Amino acid sequence: MEIYTLTTEEKGIRIDKYITDKYPQWSRSLIQQWIKEGNIEVNGAPVKSNYKIAVGDKIHITEPDPVPLNIEAEAIDLDIIYEDSDVLVVNKPRGMVVHPAPGNYSGTLVNALMAHCKDLSGINGVMRPGIVHRIDKDTSGLLMVAKNDLAHEHLVEQLKK
Repeated sequence: MEIYTLTTEEKGIRIDKYITDKYPQWSRSLIQQWIKEGNIEVNGAPVKSNYKIAVGDKIHITEPDPVPLNIEAEAIDLDIIYEDSDVLVVNKPRGMVVHPAPGNYSGTLVNALMAHCKDLSGINGVMRPGIVHRIDKDTSGLLMVAKNDLAHEHLVEQLKK
C-alpha cells in the first residue's frame, strides 16, 4: 500500500503518528514495530519512527502476514473480576509470570488466557496477546486484558492519562 503526502499541513509530522492518524485501526506501537522490521519505507528506503514526513514523500507500507500463535493454552484457574466482549480484568496471583519469556514458557497468565479466551488483541505480538500492561512475577494485582485491538488502544490511552 502506498500513501503520498500532498499537503503542507502534513509536513513535519512524525511518520508513526502520521500513519496512525490515517489508519486508526493500527496502533502507534504496532506501526513502530513495523518500522523497526523494515515494513515501512519512505521514498524506497527504511526510516526510523521519528522520521518527519515531507511534502511529496512516497510512503510504502507492507502489512506483515499474521504470525500464528505458538503458545500452548493451559487450563489454569483464573480469578476473573470482570469480563465482557472487549475486556477482561483478572487478579494475577503473586508468583505467576504474565507472559512467556526465556525460562518461563508455561504456567503464565498468557497460557491461562489462551485457554480461557479465543479472542485476544494481537497488538503486543504473539508472546503477549491481549496484555495491555504487566506487573512483576512476585506482585499480585489486577490486570486489564484486551480481547480486540480497538479495546487495547482505548485501554492504553486511558492508562497514559
